[in-house]
Amino acid sequence: MVRGFVLLALAAVAAAPLQVPPVVMPANHELHEGKVIFDEVVTPDLATSQRFYGGLFGWQFLDIPGLKYPYAEAMLDGQPVAGLVQKPTEPTANRNSVWLGFLAVADVGKAVATAQAQGATDLVPPHNVTGRGMEAVLADPEGGVFGVLASSSGNPPDEIAPVGGWIWDSLHAPDVPREARFYAAVFGYRIADATPNSTEEHVLLASENYARASVNMMPPGHPAAQAHWVHYVRVASAPASVAKAVALGGRVLVAPRMDRHGGMIAVVADPLGAPVGLFEWPDAESKEVGQ
Repeated sequence: MVRGFVLLALAAVAAAPLQVPPVVMPANHELHEGKVIFDEVVTPDLATSQRFYGGLFGWQFLDIPGLKYPYAEAMLDGQPVAGLVQKPTEPTANRNSVWLGFLAVADVGKAVATAQAQGATDLVPPHNVTGRGMEAVLADPEGGVFGVLASSSGNPPDEIAPVGGWIWDSLHAPDVPREARFYAAVFGYRIADATPNSTEEHVLLASENYARASVNMMPPGHPAAQAHWVHYVRVASAPASVAKAVALGGRVLVAPRMDRHGGMIAVVADPLGAPVGLFEWPDAESKEVGQ
């Protein structure tokens, strides 16, 4: 269902003459292959999504006029942090929203070809988004949907995100080794075993000695039949943010708990169903990984 929703929504958006703010302001020349550098939520109700995420994370919104579908850029301290696009929903359709993360690449065409050779499905072919760069959307061999983006303004630097910014990305999959090999082949990741003394499958995907994401075993009996990504925003307090999310109309998917790598995590669903992670991360910790 998630895959179909993303495909229908983004195919329509891709056909529109988009012009949006750049990923990085001011522009730089940084490139961090495999880093999630932009996140976009596809929603059937833009106003509801704005109220929820603005109230939860303190984001402010810049409406982008003249597009085929209503679109708003979320801003944090004057910097772009996310995109919100509204797709019309048929009365009988399931009113779900969904987050999509875009991973940095130097060459979108090459990345798409490599991903397809490794078993991926091309959902939205490469297209240019004026102001942002060249992008495409794919599904990995187990159905996990992700985007690739060659940003025309560079990549955000490798610094720990501020409160309200994206700090972590996690892929949940039935077959962890298969998914890890796929993403390593496409993005050149080094695969690091994060649980050498545990039977639980959980690996880190790293590049430039920096942990980019994790691949986690999907819990037994999980209702989702396909792999899926969860993207995490840094918060000052996971329990307080969960309480605020519920007050804003969201619901709790994963209650606050300590993460194996430090900090506290939780997952909530926005009022329209999109899961989003909350990560309380200590300032003293780093995402660097050893060789």
